[in-house]
Amino acid sequence: MARSAKGSGTIRKKIVRRNGKEYIFWEARYTVGYDPGTGKQIQKSISGKTQKEVAQKLKAATTAIDTGTYIEPSKMTVAQWLDVWEGEYLKGVKPYTVDSYAAAIRNHIKPALGAVKLEALNTHTIQRFYNSLSEPTKQRKALSPKTIKNIHGVLHKALQQAAKIGYLRFNPAEACELPRIVKKEMQVLDEDHSKAFMQAVKGDPLENLFLIDLFTGLRQGELLGLSWDCIDFSAGTVTVKHQLQQTQVKGDYSYHFSPLKNDKPRTITPAAYVMKLLKSQHMRQLEMRLRAGELWYNEFDLVFTTILGRPLSRRTIYKHFKKITAAIGVPDLRFHDLRHSYAVASIRGGDDIKTVQTNLGHATAAFTLDVYGHATEQMKRDSAARMDAYIKSLSNP
Repeated sequence: MARSAKGSGTIRKKIVRRNGKEYIFWEARYTVGYDPGTGKQIQKSISGKTQKEVAQKLKAATTAIDTGTYIEPSKMTVAQWLDVWEGEYLKGVKPYTVDSYAAAIRNHIKPALGAVKLEALNTHTIQRFYNSLSEPTKQRKALSPKTIKNIHGVLHKALQQAAKIGYLRFNPAEACELPRIVKKEMQVLDEDHSKAFMQAVKGDPLENLFLIDLFTGLRQGELLGLSWDCIDFSAGTVTVKHQLQQTQVKGDYSYHFSPLKNDKPRTITPAAYVMKLLKSQHMRQLEMRLRAGELWYNEFDLVFTTILGRPLSRRTIYKHFKKITAAIGVPDLRFHDLRHSYAVASIRGGDDIKTVQTNLGHATAAFTLDVYGHATEQMKRDSAARMDAYIKSLSNP
């Protein structure tokens, strides 16, 4: 009788009777190798509620055997599974997201849980790990609730995949409690602070970048990824089609374009003042290019670069921005608050929510209203005042 090939498997329906009740489930058995002493097959089993579920688990296991990446679940550690998950199950994920997952695994998850057997990992162990991240150590500060939630997101995804293919009976991270995230209140530049900002930014090398963001509300990655082919001076439009992402590998930084947050390019028609700033930036870049000579290298044809044409780093922007915000008396202002300031100014200026949503690149107008609904309160009062004046005009002929 011919022996079953290594990596092959079979599925069968099983019925178990307990306490007078009949339970039906599906079981797959597959060969992982042969005992070197007896030559007998070494078989493992996978079970599930449906044939489809078991077939998926069987396919994953046999594929791993065929490719040489199979590790017996009872012997696999959390670190080993994370390596498999990172290498095999993140193929369609954006590079920047993969880098952030890898950093969370490398810096936090593996040092704390890597040596634990995957099958032995339980909810309490994971909960204790999350709780420890909230406490400062000699090596690091206490992590914020948002950072802990992000780390949980990575571990949860990895363990969910392990459960899908039968390495775990369930996801032990599912029942963990995370620290409550207190949403930071957005800061918005009012008219006086906007005027002060415009004065304080004069002469700064990044003057045009900051002002364009204040009056377009582009996300930082979108602004850094703006290339000259996106600017149509004759039509007075700007197309936002990608963002610039920075990754670090062994101490070296690299840059690449990545899709927008909602994967939907958009074309905006900014104020004439913004288009004037872009023309000014074009002239400024031509001057930088002449001074740099052969050292100039603008690989992505970016609108905003260093004096040698390289992409701007977020750290450089942060340093310049903090100097300006300190000068106008709002040191806690974040770069993203320029986006908020633009949105609120647009709404208060009378722009309809759909237009604001499109300009900001939000997925829905409902989301825009949810984020900036507070800005409409003044508009409601203004509307009531106008209606009151109208009523009075009707009452007093």
